[in-house]
Amino acid sequence: MDPINILVGITLLVSIAANLSAAKSAVKQTVIKFELKPKTWLQKIPPNIAALILILQILAIFGVGTLDVSEMRGYLTERIIGLCIFILFAYLQTKSYKYLGNNYTQDIGILKNHQLVSKGFYKYVRHPQYISQVLSDLGAGIALLGYIVVPMVILVELPLMILRAKREESLLANHFKNEYDQYKKKTGFILPFIG
Repeated sequence: MDPINILVGITLLVSIAANLSAAKSAVKQTVIKFELKPKTWLQKIPPNIAALILILQILAIFGVGTLDVSEMRGYLTERIIGLCIFILFAYLQTKSYKYLGNNYTQDIGILKNHQLVSKGFYKYVRHPQYISQVLSDLGAGIALLGYIVVPMVILVELPLMILRAKREESLLANHFKNEYDQYKKKTGFILPFIG
């Protein structure tokens, strides 16, 4: 098996394990602790697309949906850059969830005793978890030369994550009012200093 594919596989396993522990504690903490949880298709579709992309990444590690091995040699630089992007943003995504602490939930909603998080990456960007998800998936797709993964990330996952972030943002703005307006002026939407 290709060494880059092995490194992607290892990083994927570590990332899944780290995010799973955060998700488990969030589920325990948030069972029936929602103050407001809107019914919207954005609760399920984006996470399901992310899960589908994860499956496609796993298949790509084994050569399914990727360029032929003989073609991969000509793209070594791009693959290494993709691997670095994947590792960096998988780490940033995990840290983003940890910064949320008790405010982390897999659903869009306002928890009881919800606090506005403005430390760590949230000091610069309001939705680092979503942009990290997209960029880590894109990096993995490039590292694996996945011709299914890359278009799925760009054409489906990115727009869905932006819509999900906007929906979440309207809820937070409604809940935190002036405090959120002040926070919004100092931070970027999904990229620092933009939006």
